[in-house]
Amino acid sequence: MSGVSLDVAPGEVVAVIGPNGAGKTTLFNAITGLVPLATGRIELKGERLDKLLPHEIADKGVRRTFQNGGLCGHLTVLENVLAGLHAEVGGNLVSIVLGLRSARRAERAAVDRARGLLNLMRLGGLADDLASRLSGGEQRMVEIVRTIAARPPLLLLDEPAVGLAPQTRVELANVIRHLAGTEGIGVLLIEHAIELVMDVSDRIVVLNYGEAIADGPPAAIRSNRVVLEAYLGHG
Repeated sequence: MSGVSLDVAPGEVVAVIGPNGAGKTTLFNAITGLVPLATGRIELKGERLDKLLPHEIADKGVRRTFQNGGLCGHLTVLENVLAGLHAEVGGNLVSIVLGLRSARRAERAAVDRARGLLNLMRLGGLADDLASRLSGGEQRMVEIVRTIAARPPLLLLDEPAVGLAPQTRVELANVIRHLAGTEGIGVLLIEHAIELVMDVSDRIVVLNYGEAIADGPPAAIRSNRVVLEAYLGHG
């Protein structure tokens, strides 16, 4: 991969599309510290991230979902989402054990936040179910909830629509727009469901053989001949 430069503003949805092998997942792996950079730099709010370890990058507020999920099946849906709030609640564990009022407030706030997000995703009725009992699509939606629970400034969604029914994809699109517009989260999205991409994105970056060949709003990308030839296979 070379010559790829992009930025994501708070509240903006930027999609990265391209044929298989174009470098989309490699880009995500580089941003999250899973693969080293040969050249260039990655910054969040002016702070360099490319010298940090993956868990340090996550602590800075870069959160990611994976194509193959990763819920804890033996925990309930609510407990899985609360795991995404560990940084807010974890530091108060001693206070919770001691029964301090401030800690109890933090715990209640975390539960309220988790339940509110589950309701947003129309998953509130599953809060007390074990994650292992959910369908594949439901698990994917819960993983998104867990990832956004702590209001990360940058969210990387790796093919979130895989395995989702058409109606659930519509709900996913509504959630992505809500995250950007209401919560101010910058969203970087890899997705092959092109209509979802066109529906939710403010900008689309097109990769081909590790290079960015187009960057613009959905309408411009849809009519770009170079993109049609490289991504859609025709002119």
